[in-house]
Amino acid sequence: MRRILIIATFLLTATITTFATDENFYIFLCFGQSNMEGVARPEAQDLESPGPRFLLMPAVDDEQRGRKTGEWCEATPPLCRPHSGLTPADWFGRTLVDSLPENIRIGIIHVAIGGIRIEGYMQDKLAKYRKKAPKGIQAALTLYGNDPYERLITLAREAQNDGVIKGILMHQGESNAGDRKWAKKVKEVYNRMLKDLELEAKDVPLLAGETVQADGKGVFIDMNKQIDRLPETIPTAHIISSYGCTSGPDNLHFDAAGYREMGRRYAQTMLRLLKK
Repeated sequence: MRRILIIATFLLTATITTFATDENFYIFLCFGQSNMEGVARPEAQDLESPGPRFLLMPAVDDEQRGRKTGEWCEATPPLCRPHSGLTPADWFGRTLVDSLPENIRIGIIHVAIGGIRIEGYMQDKLAKYRKKAPKGIQAALTLYGNDPYERLITLAREAQNDGVIKGILMHQGESNAGDRKWAKKVKEVYNRMLKDLELEAKDVPLLAGETVQADGKGVFIDMNKQIDRLPETIPTAHIISSYGCTSGPDNLHFDAAGYREMGRRYAQTMLRLLKK
């Protein structure tokens, strides 16, 4: 009888170990509008896979690349949707992989829609916003089941079975330029994420990127004044400077080099926070 109990205990322990969350699998949630979605076309240096240590859990299907929503795959651009471009998340992940020990893996869950206001991620405001949103945004919303926030959270819950959520990356604000309540709305979204995923703010910082500066000619450069003050509303928010990051001719979106540099800066900030 004792032998049977020992065997049973061993099998139970083995089962728990097999399905335990991998503490060395760091997961990051990325959301926002066009500069998080990615506008610039990836170049040769962006397309080579960094290998199985940098993974993506797609938020939409991509038949061309054999990607399915909710199934981990190697993270190569486009990370957002089949026809999106290079995003800060690309070089955020690559930089972390290059900088952290080899036993650490990085996972990205990425939801972004060009032009979307922060209200598009707010559960109590989404329905009203969706009705008035431009057709292009409405079309993109349908790809996320008309609820990008819920898609992000649903996938994040699945990912928590595999690893640990270590941070949230946001690049949003251009479409809310001049909105004095923007910071408060971002706080609502952030706090809702933490609650829905049963996370603590001290363990999951919010990294928020500045808008394009373009040597002072950035279309929404004034929004950076509000973005820079976000930590006053969210103590665990950290601002990612866009100073010197190159942009395309529209002075609104980063070019490929600009996205790479923004991604590295997100990563450098996260690396400092991981050491604390």
